[in-house]
Amino acid sequence: MSRLNSRVFKKSSPNGKITTYLGKRDFVDHQTHIDPIDGVVLVDPDYLKERKVFAHVLAAFRYGREDLDVLGLTFRKDLYLASVQVYPKPSDEQRPLTRLQERLIKKLGPNAYPFYFELPINSPSSVTLQPAPGDTGKPCGVDYELKTYVAETMDEKPHKRNSVRLAIRKVTYAPDVPGPQPTAEAQKDFVVSPGALHLEATLDKEMYYHGESIEVNVTIANNSNRTVKKIRVSVRQYADICLFSTAQYKCPVAVMETEDPGYGLPLKPSQKLTKVFCVTPLLDNNRDKRGLALDGKLKHEDTNLASSTLLSAKTEKERESLGIIVQYKVKVKLIIGYGGDLSVELPFTMTHPKPVEEEPAPVPAPSPNTNKETNEVPVDTNLINFDANGSDNQQKLEDEDDDLIFEDFARLRLKGTEGEGTEA
Repeated sequence: MSRLNSRVFKKSSPNGKITTYLGKRDFVDHQTHIDPIDGVVLVDPDYLKERKVFAHVLAAFRYGREDLDVLGLTFRKDLYLASVQVYPKPSDEQRPLTRLQERLIKKLGPNAYPFYFELPINSPSSVTLQPAPGDTGKPCGVDYELKTYVAETMDEKPHKRNSVRLAIRKVTYAPDVPGPQPTAEAQKDFVVSPGALHLEATLDKEMYYHGESIEVNVTIANNSNRTVKKIRVSVRQYADICLFSTAQYKCPVAVMETEDPGYGLPLKPSQKLTKVFCVTPLLDNNRDKRGLALDGKLKHEDTNLASSTLLSAKTEKERESLGIIVQYKVKVKLIIGYGGDLSVELPFTMTHPKPVEEEPAPVPAPSPNTNKETNEVPVDTNLINFDANGSDNQQKLEDEDDDLIFEDFARLRLKGTEGEGTEA
């Protein structure tokens, strides 16, 4: 019978005196709660002597290059910061260990100390702004960093030799209930025309996954004396940069323009047209666009266009804490020539599908026993669920403690991006 292997990420300080262990790098916003950031730090008490070990999580919006940081002025805005003392363990802390922490402490010994963070519901998602070719250092955008370090006090500036920095991400999956089907219509009257030009557009649904094709149903009734020469259907990304004031940037990520007779063009007076246009927004077709919002990126891993920011009534009032708000719209434009154009916009949500097996709320409860003979154990390789089997057999839990697979957190550097900012 095969065993359940659980991957754990680790990274050591340059002097090797402290090592941080983390169960995953992506922490999911479930709208009702966010996955807790839990792990342990393995310390060398002989090296620490009277000093302490602290951990902090920082979400920051970097809006300028690191090499421009001079005279204490940084192009960065801290959006969220939380710190805890890891060693020695505070006497007033009574939080129970998570399953991950229990297994790691049993595996690593008494010098492993736990840490635990809960991100607030309104914390921003990880977003990276696509750099221009030749740009070096850490890209602009919202990123998360977990740091563990040795110091006398929590506010002391950590030394690189005895600190560990790990880049992590906060990600969002599709909501349980999609929004209503988007539809929009518009009409244009002309001064010397007895009738009007009417345009109606509808999407086949409100929520799309990355890489999915978007079908746009377009209906035109030309009761005017003008001729519709072209139809342009585009997907636009809108990024609201929420700093000291809000600025909005828009960028087309998919465009289809046609004047093909096969689509019924040109559309002459008194004619009608109903067609379905398909557009697919992909990062592969937009890698040359600087400033395009992408999902948070870890090291050399590829990414995709940024997911839509899901706004609630609470986060809508606290937009500044989100750093970057990403939204998408389909724009349908009729190009008439003389007399102006006619267009409509349809907002929609673009996101990742929710995994089939969701990780439970922060404190998982045991579930009924699964059949050991069939070995049917759903396992997500990134969102680790140590209680996937739901077995209350103590011997089996003890066996699982030996199946931890440790993987180095630090990753290979990208060519041409060698610098301190590329270290995970």
